[in-house]
Order: sequence, then structure tokens, then C-alpha cells
Amino acid sequence: MLRLTWVQPEDLLGHELRQAVQDGREPAAVAARWRAAGGPDAPARAGASPQRASRYLRLLAEDLMDELAELPSRLADSEPTDLGRIRSLCPDWPDPPARNHADASDPRRLEAAWLGRAAGCLLGKPVEKLPLDGIRQLARATGNWPLTTWFTARGVPEDLAAKYPWNTRSAATSLAENIDGMPEDDDLDYALLNLLLLQRHGRAFTTTDVARLWLDELPAGRAFTAERIAYRNLLLGIDPPHTARHRNPFREWIGALIRADVHGWTNPGDPAAAAAQAHRDAALTHTANGVYAAMFAAAVIAAAAGGDKDVHGCLAAGLSVVPPGSRLARAVRQAIRLAAEHRDFETVVDELHATHSGTCHWVHAVPNTALIAAALTHADGDFTGSVCRVVSGGWDTDSCGATAGSVAALLAGSPSALPDRWTAPLKNRLATSVGDFNGTGFDALARLTHLEALRP
Repeated sequence: MLRLTWVQPEDLLGHELRQAVQDGREPAAVAARWRAAGGPDAPARAGASPQRASRYLRLLAEDLMDELAELPSRLADSEPTDLGRIRSLCPDWPDPPARNHADASDPRRLEAAWLGRAAGCLLGKPVEKLPLDGIRQLARATGNWPLTTWFTARGVPEDLAAKYPWNTRSAATSLAENIDGMPEDDDLDYALLNLLLLQRHGRAFTTTDVARLWLDELPAGRAFTAERIAYRNLLLGIDPPHTARHRNPFREWIGALIRADVHGWTNPGDPAAAAAQAHRDAALTHTANGVYAAMFAAAVIAAAAGGDKDVHGCLAAGLSVVPPGSRLARAVRQAIRLAAEHRDFETVVDELHATHSGTCHWVHAVPNTALIAAALTHADGDFTGSVCRVVSGGWDTDSCGATAGSVAALLAGSPSALPDRWTAPLKNRLATSVGDFNGTGFDALARLTHLEALRP
């Protein structure tokens, strides 16, 4: 029996109940009805429970999700999704830069960014979904703690390997002993899709343009969580931005953030334009803090792409486009503070997990964005330090590694500034099912991205 992940109604309802609490609604009565009917909790880490629920429970789950969507939120005013309302809450919204994109764009910096995104993603792939303690034990078993290089299965005791198995989809292509180019990953696929988006529609693209592009170019099986729900909603005839809201409990998860890089890369030195571009993309699938995470990342990346060498200033640029009273802004500020206060990054990670793990899924945007900010702050933007710290912090390891890698590589400034141990195994080759990009080199991708950065 095929249990397609991230779409089963009986599993979505459990996630929606948790999301309702987070975004300021009161779901207790709905939760009681679900429990009384024998409804299960959502899977803790997997995308689908192992057994199909009864027809009654599936229909009830759909009805209850619709009922939850009608509940008022006490956070609606402080966490809007509309861009105009977001801007009205941001007192430090950035001004347009004095120089244009053509003056600030640098193809060598963009090549470094593509490489950094790939390397950070690849570092995190084998330990995605593993608990924090498992990541630490596996790295310590091979003398790679604190983390400084790729994970390896060589030297891992059999009992430890059995207790904490590598990510089964990724282990064959992402351990030190078997890396042979950059394997396909959604963290890179979405960057390619957004490159196609700009090539076809330019900076004035709409959220509907994003939707059409996905239907043309994105295999449904390559979309996950909020993206898979939005894709399903499109096929049901639901228009954006309602695709982000209809029975979509993942609308504040990390998916929009992992799509943000190209928006930053093509708006170098202009965090506000990058954030606005990321907003139009994110609105297809996400709301509130899920959208803010994408805007934050795009603004940070735009600042770094424009030549800002100070990671702390780049992070401040990211915070300037996020409503300061939002959960995401508070989490990022806390993470930056912890990273500045503690020399030991394990202490920072433990504090972040103590704050967020009890309430947020491991793919939620709030804790993952906070972890990215903490790692970049603690490493002072150094490439190896940033990607190793963020992956060692758990949660969505490959996605966080990719974003931290993109930012830190931009700060490094060129491919030659990145250590060979990170770039050589990539062999200047990217695997993907998107468009005609399979096997494309990162140097070629940088040239294509540079062309889009130069377009008015």
C-alpha cells in the first residue's frame, strides 16, 4: 500500500492542531472531538503514519481542518502575511541601495554561493531526520567532533549505526567515502526553479507565475510538506494565495526559506527588493512566519551578495524585513544573543532545542531559521565553521546547511576562498530533474544567475 507522505488527512489534522496553538488560535474543542473519535497524533518525524485510517476518520479530519481554519487568531495583527502590512510593522525596512544591481553583481561570488549551498546541503544530508544526540554520537565515533568535515560510516560501531541509521535516501551519495558530484536535492532544485522563473518572467513575476512554472517543471514527487500541499491544491483548482492556506498545516515550515537564495543572489545589495521577491514566491505555499523566514533569508543573502563582509550586519538586514514582534524575529534575536554569549556552540544548540523542540516540528521555520542565525553568528561567517555548526545543531540539517553555506560562501567572496575539501568532491556537477539542468556545472549556473542579476 502506498502511503504518500505529507497528504494523508488523518496525519494532517494532528499537525494542524499543533499549528493552531502556535499561531494563536484555541483548538482545544476540536482536539477533544478528534481524540474522542480515536484520531491519532501526527507522526513525530515521518511524513505519513504506517496505516490508513478509516473512511470516517479521514472525512472527519478534513472537516475539522476546515473548522480550525475558521478560528480567529490573537496573533493576526502582529503576524500578517500581506506584504504591505508586513512593511508597516518594520520600522527599519531598508532603503533602496545607492548603486544598481549591475554595479554590485559579481559572478565569482555567485559561483561561490552555488558551491556553498551545495556543500552545506550535502554535509547535512546523511543525518537529516536524526535526533541531536544521534548526530553527536555518530560524529564523535569517527573523531569528527566538533564537526569539521564530511560524515563517514567508516569506524562507526555496528550497534551505533543500527541505533542511528543514516538517512536511507542520502547515505549512498553523501558520506565522505561515496560523494561523487552533487546529488539531487530539493534544496538545489528550488534554486534552479527560481532561476527558470526569472529567465521566463523577470523580476515582475507573480505568485501565479510560480504556480504555472511548478506545474510545468516540478515533478510532484519532488515536492514535500507545504509545497506538496500547495501542488495538490493547484490540481484541485484552488488559486494562489489560497493554496497556502487550504488544509495546509505546514504553512510555517521551512519550505519557503529554502527557495529564497536566488532572490537574494539577483538583488545584490538590495535586501528590501530581495525580500519582496521572496514574498511573492513564498505566498504560494506559506503564511506568516513561513513567509518571514524566506524574506529574512533573501535579505541576508542580498546583503552578502552585495559585498557586505560583516555577517552580523547581514543578519541585521534580514531582521529589518521581519515584523519585530513575530515569533520568528524573537527566535532569531534569541539565537544571535545566545551565540554571542556562549563560546561552546553545543550550549547554544541545547538552549535552542530546550526552547523549541517541545512545540515545533523539526522542519518548522522558526527553530531552523534561529539555528542558521546562531551558527553564522557563532562562526563569525566563516564557511567551515558556519556549515559545521548549523548541521551539528540538528533539525532540518541539509536545508540549514544549504542556507548557511550560501551566506558564508558569499562572505568568502570567490570559489577559491572555499576549502578544497568542500568543493572538490562536488566535481562541478549537479544532478537534478528540473528542466535541462542535470549535470550542469556550478560555474555555468553562476553565469546564468549573473545574467538575471543584471536584468532591470
